[in-house]
Formats: sequence, structure tokens, C-alpha cells
Amino acid sequence: MVTLLMESLHRAGMRDVVTVQPATGGLAALAGIATRQDAPPVFVKAFADAPADDVFAAEAEGLAALRELGAMSTPEVILANRELLVLSMLQPRPSSESFWEQFAHALAHLHLSTTHPRFGWRRDNWLGRRRQHNTWNDDGFAFFAQHRLLRWLGEPRVDAALEPADRTALERLCHRLPELLPERPACLTHGDLWAQNVLATADGQPALIDPAVSYMWAEVDLAHVWTTSPPPEAQRFFEIYAELTSLDGDWRARMPIIQLRQHLAVLAQFDDDWGAGDQIRATLAPFRTRT
Repeated sequence: MVTLLMESLHRAGMRDVVTVQPATGGLAALAGIATRQDAPPVFVKAFADAPADDVFAAEAEGLAALRELGAMSTPEVILANRELLVLSMLQPRPSSESFWEQFAHALAHLHLSTTHPRFGWRRDNWLGRRRQHNTWNDDGFAFFAQHRLLRWLGEPRVDAALEPADRTALERLCHRLPELLPERPACLTHGDLWAQNVLATADGQPALIDPAVSYMWAEVDLAHVWTTSPPPEAQRFFEIYAELTSLDGDWRARMPIIQLRQHLAVLAQFDDDWGAGDQIRATLAPFRTRT
């Protein structure tokens, strides 16, 4: 892995890189921290076999959108080509309530300031190693059903893990989305907002990495934070975010349905699904019989 990253950096013209140390935390790509002779260290990411030529260009575009449209802190993109992505270094997030309070304000600002009349994005991008389909749609329920839930049916690991009754239940759930979820506007969303993708700038401000952006319901981001074991100090984040965005009192009950999208994506991509299959089946259970 280190050799692949070093060779890719040198091919890209960054010949001042002297060492690369593996970085942990990501799931889909190879990652490392590259030390340079006469410049600060950088973060580098690559795939042993890239799923497409536009993976890193799309990620760089997502980082720019979060920064320029939503005023979120993101790393500087130093290089993005078909082989690798090179970013400026961020810091681990501090373990403090005040950090998560700042993040609540930043995320609420992103969602409230970027509302959009349509759902989708100007191009398809990537969620891990799978393409995220972003074809424009005026109807958020139809967009979520087609491009965020049903899209995963047909993936070999999903088909192997789900029974026919589960697939039928997912289709029934999609049909009933307007009954199950409130109508919400589209806004710019990070799209893959688990805790590992929340880091900090040098001065301790929240910063985001690894986006899969689109104009979608804000609760897609909220559900990902809520359902992926946030640390205890993050409790204030949810309280403040709910207040700033005027969430109704039933928002917690909606999280499993919205998070189905991420569970399906995990199931599609990894042999160890970290319980995603069980979560999917539990959420679909009420829809296995016609009601």
C-alpha cells in the first residue's frame, strides 16, 4: 500500500515526498500521510483499482461545494487526478462538547443556507466504491426511493443478504415514503457524514472530509451522525441542531428509515457489514406484510 501511494505521488510530479505512513479510519480506499522534504506533510488517498477515472475529481468538487456554498471548513485540494487525491492535513477532532456545539451551528448553517428547488446534483459522484446517482428530480420522495434505496437492489452482496420478502418490503416502504416522512426541501448535504468524516482545523474548528454531496433532505446527514455511535460529548450537537433547524419532536423516529440508504451502501460494498444487514431487516420488518 505504501509503495503504491509513493509511486502514484512521484508519477504526479510530487517528487519531494520522502516517506508515506499508512493512515487509518477509512474503509474504501488506501490512505497515508506523506512527508515532504521542503513542504508540510499531506494526506493522500488512492484505490488499488480505481472504480472510475472521475472518483477523485468528484470528491474534490464536493469539498469545494461544501466550502464555497455552505461555508464549511474542508481540507485544501492539492492534487486530484485519476490515480489519487492529495489534501492538506487536518487534525483529529477534540473530545469536547464545545466542539460538537460548534459543529451543530456549522451544519445547520450549511443546510439552511443552501436550499434548492430540485433534488440531485450536476453530476453523479461516489459513495465509497459505488457510483451515487444524482439525476435531477423535483420530487424528493421519488428521488430518495429511486436513487438512494432501490438503487442498491441488484448489487451482488445486497441480493445475497436480502430475501425476496425483504426486497418486496423495501419497495412497499418506498411507495409509502410520503406517509412516513414529512415533506422537506432539498439542501446541500455532505452525504456520508459519519463521525470519522468529522475532523478539525488547526485552530480546532469542525472540518469535513470524504463527501458524497447532493441536494437532498438535511436529515440524510443527521441520520448518519445519529445512527453511527456518536461519542457521548455529541449529545449537545443533536439538541442544538434540532433547535436551530426547528426539527419536530418525531425526528428520532425517522432516522432508521432515512439511514436505510447508508446501510444498503455498506451491505453492497463490504464483506463485514457491521450489522447493516440486521438493521435493514429490522427496519423493513413492518413492511414485510401488506398493511
